[in-house]
Amino acid sequence: MSSMEIDFKEYQLCCRLRGHEDDVRGICICGSEGIATSSRDRTVRFWSLDSSDKRKYVSSKILLGHSSFVGPLAWISPDEEFPEGGIVSGGMDTMVLVWDLRTGEKVQSLKGHQLQVTGVVLDNGDIVSSSVDCTVRRWRNGQPVESWEAHKSAIQAVIKLPSGELVSGSSDTTLKLWRGKTCVHTFVGHADTVRGLAVMPGLGVLSASHDGSIKLWAQSGEVLMEMVGHASIVYSVDSHVSGLILSGSEDCFAKIWKDGVCVQSLEHPGCVWDAKFLENGDIVTACSDGVIRIWTVDQGNIADPVELEAYASELSQYKLSRKSVGGLKLEDLPGLEALQIPGTSDGQTKIVREGDNGVAYTWNMREQKWDKIGEVVDGPDDSMKRSVLDGVQYDYVFDVDIGDGEPIRKLPYNRSDNPYDTADKWLLKENLPLSYRQQIVEFILQNTGQKDFNIDPTFRDPYTGSSAYVPGQPSCASGISAKPTFKHIPKRGMLVFDVAQFDGILKKTSEFNNTLMADVEKKDLSLTEPEISRLGAIVKILKDTSHYHLSRFADVDIALLLKLLKSWPLAMIFPVIDILRMIVLHPDGSSILLRHVEVNDVLMEMIMKVTTDPALPANLLTSIHAVTNLFKNSCYYGWLQKHRSDILDAFSSCLASQNKNLQLAYSTLILNYAVLLTEKNDEEGQSHVLSAALEIAELENLEVDSRFRALVAIGSLMLEGLMKKIAMDFDVENIAKVAKASKEAKIAEIGADIELLTKQS
Repeated sequence: MSSMEIDFKEYQLCCRLRGHEDDVRGICICGSEGIATSSRDRTVRFWSLDSSDKRKYVSSKILLGHSSFVGPLAWISPDEEFPEGGIVSGGMDTMVLVWDLRTGEKVQSLKGHQLQVTGVVLDNGDIVSSSVDCTVRRWRNGQPVESWEAHKSAIQAVIKLPSGELVSGSSDTTLKLWRGKTCVHTFVGHADTVRGLAVMPGLGVLSASHDGSIKLWAQSGEVLMEMVGHASIVYSVDSHVSGLILSGSEDCFAKIWKDGVCVQSLEHPGCVWDAKFLENGDIVTACSDGVIRIWTVDQGNIADPVELEAYASELSQYKLSRKSVGGLKLEDLPGLEALQIPGTSDGQTKIVREGDNGVAYTWNMREQKWDKIGEVVDGPDDSMKRSVLDGVQYDYVFDVDIGDGEPIRKLPYNRSDNPYDTADKWLLKENLPLSYRQQIVEFILQNTGQKDFNIDPTFRDPYTGSSAYVPGQPSCASGISAKPTFKHIPKRGMLVFDVAQFDGILKKTSEFNNTLMADVEKKDLSLTEPEISRLGAIVKILKDTSHYHLSRFADVDIALLLKLLKSWPLAMIFPVIDILRMIVLHPDGSSILLRHVEVNDVLMEMIMKVTTDPALPANLLTSIHAVTNLFKNSCYYGWLQKHRSDILDAFSSCLASQNKNLQLAYSTLILNYAVLLTEKNDEEGQSHVLSAALEIAELENLEVDSRFRALVAIGSLMLEGLMKKIAMDFDVENIAKVAKASKEAKIAEIGADIELLTKQS
């Protein structure tokens, strides 16, 4: 038996403290007086020892004053001003508040930070705070004394060392050691955001990171120890005089480490935001389920068997609730043996369990076998919260995984909708074969509990004119002569590039800004501190997609981006264009930008600037993505139509590029133009787009998606008589033949669609 096993006693649950109505975000050990906790419910609670049962704590004060969620906390030991001690709290509302525990009242409101406050610490009577606005601020007697930009990215934590220096941790992946406002050392070693910091007495500094690790650093910057074991972001770290280290993580575990090795993992029914040692070695954890838990090694203080059993049941229920697929409990799904039973109708679906996943299959009547559709990723939760997609609320938003390397797609549905109508519109929007229709309908019915759905006899398919197909019944004749059905055309709806690595964008912008500041001749072009904060605030709005229908930008926000676009060196503007790309997907942002475009065509100016030889790939890619995203908003249709010729000519160089991302972006732009110009009956524009799409389709060594989108554009345009004639003159029959012979299923399908079109009279 190793000494480690002898020295370490297992922690067990002592008690649970309930009171907060939302995630518990922070913990502060208040000497021997009690514990303070902060929460997403906008409150700070103070818990003191229960006089009747020393194992337990009771909520003795609720501190109300923050207008948004509360994070970091610090303890003011009792003195003349605070006879029963005080609490300092920092919030999402940018405020630092000071509380008198004797009265439970707020005695100071410290306003100065521009964004969320992430750290508060006491320093010889002063309060020092850190923020996402990249600054550290010092406050004395309720007044600001000094502030400095400590990092170029958001600061996530600040602590004070026994020797008097401060240490800050940031999204820029570094820690910095401060003597006054002077940075004495920068600690480099983490691969992602530094989220939590703590002092390791006599040794140095502990850091917790989004990279999943905890590091122990000497003050010289040397890494003394690295602890790896969490499966996700590590939010917090703490140490005890015994040498034990404690961490809390997104992976639902608080872990205890000894000599760099994890000796115990405490599982929670939710993310562990914070974890702290009490002086006696007991542990306090803050969880996203709104509960604070105290853990002990003292056999006399362990919770009674009933409470331990209740907690075990809470854990197993939580794990079970997480293991659901498409709204169905994983444990309720049949295994692969269910596929031994033949289906009863063509297109019937069945979801079976494969390992830890639910996989959907459809019955192929002709071949008498079950065809795999793909993994069912998720469904609605059991709560009554309505889901939001693109700023619109729905009863359900399902995640659907088609497989074949395709991205996961969102399927929105309201209980009042006709599932057939929803399935048809969604398949067309997502560019998927209409043959999936019945599977999607059954998926919707199964996952919304509508087993007894009645078909509306008056229902007509908006695209084919026929009645709803009912499994096991023949489709009703509609009186309209049957038209050939195509799998992928016409394309309806626009494609956009809506995924953004915001942290990377801000990091790159910050890096370029530092370069400008260091250049004597270009220093004037660099961002001011308020402008950096403004940029952070813009990105914060863009990140919060669920509130796009409510959030607003100021005109100065857009003006700042346009100023950078104009003044910054050409090689530095791509992260700015990337922010603009996302702005145009935001309802308010896009309308403010349009006002600028109408006065002075900044977008056309940008296109000409970035496409002039020699064009930089990063500029080309971000700008073509931005222009493609304009199709999301109909208020830009006039502008897109007017400048069609210039835009397509400017970006035509993307065709010759070996960069696969550029090829895909150009094909997507062409496809969106095909949809728009068909809708606008713009024949001149259609023929321009058709010739560009044909040119793409004839290229060799083209990525599958790029070829597919160009072919869909060709097929959609050929539904118009004149375009079909032009396409035939360009030997579209041969293009269709080559595509139809492809090993890639969707290329072969669109090839068949185009071939069918060429044979129609």
